[in-house]
Amino acid sequence: MKLTLGFSPCPNDTFIFDALVNGKIDTQGYEFEVVLEDVQTLNQWALQEKLDISKISYGVLPLLLQKYQVLNSGGALGKGVGPLLVSTNEIQDIQKPVSDFTIAIPGENTTAHLLFSYAFPSAKKKVFKVFHEIENAVIKGEVDAGVIIHENRFTYQQKGLKKLLDLGEYWEQQTNIPIPLGGIVGKRILPKEVLLQVDRLIQQSLQYAFDHVGELPPYVQEHAQEMDQQVMQQHIDLYVNNYSLRLGDEGKAAVGKLLEVYKTIHPAANIAQEDIFIS
Repeated sequence: MKLTLGFSPCPNDTFIFDALVNGKIDTQGYEFEVVLEDVQTLNQWALQEKLDISKISYGVLPLLLQKYQVLNSGGALGKGVGPLLVSTNEIQDIQKPVSDFTIAIPGENTTAHLLFSYAFPSAKKKVFKVFHEIENAVIKGEVDAGVIIHENRFTYQQKGLKKLLDLGEYWEQQTNIPIPLGGIVGKRILPKEVLLQVDRLIQQSLQYAFDHVGELPPYVQEHAQEMDQQVMQQHIDLYVNNYSLRLGDEGKAAVGKLLEVYKTIHPAANIAQEDIFIS
């Protein structure tokens, strides 16, 4: 059986899927047509039901629940892994100025946008950009501040940017649960046994990666925007963990909480929270 599969070129995703897409594990007769795109593109494609299996931001999940289910493996949840709000200047009392700032956000339907809105519900001046364009937009003064994700978390200080708030830390302090950043979803029209088998294959792919720790796979290095090996490894260490192997009860509770937060920000939204996860 052949399925379309989309994930990002970021080290955490290529690390997870390397064994699956490069024949390092037995795929039990399943073939995958792979596309690598930034998360905002994948979110838009999921809204269009373009791919069978896809990485998405949990921020867009409320809009997908009628068409997709969340798989248990392959996602990114954790503590200390959230997006950062950065600017060229340090600001002590940030609530009021940020409400008046023009803020660059890595995509409208992203978890980063939802976490920012959770911390700054009165901020309305938002500019949506691809994540790797945000640092330069802040540096050039095109925006007052920006929300950065992925490997930019490790390089922003080298470019003279200052952290205003760790949005993930704020989430953890307020909710006391992990941050649900991104997950893997599969189309509901696919047979349940297919989704369950794909879920198992993703878990096996990641377990293979964990079992062969050493030099980063060529697949990871080939697609990483930030080519420094230390940064790539930091990225993997930060975003790939036991929640990536399997969400578990705590991971599912975190996703459920994010859906509740979405509802408070979008009170008119009709979100069904039953049958979210494949089981």
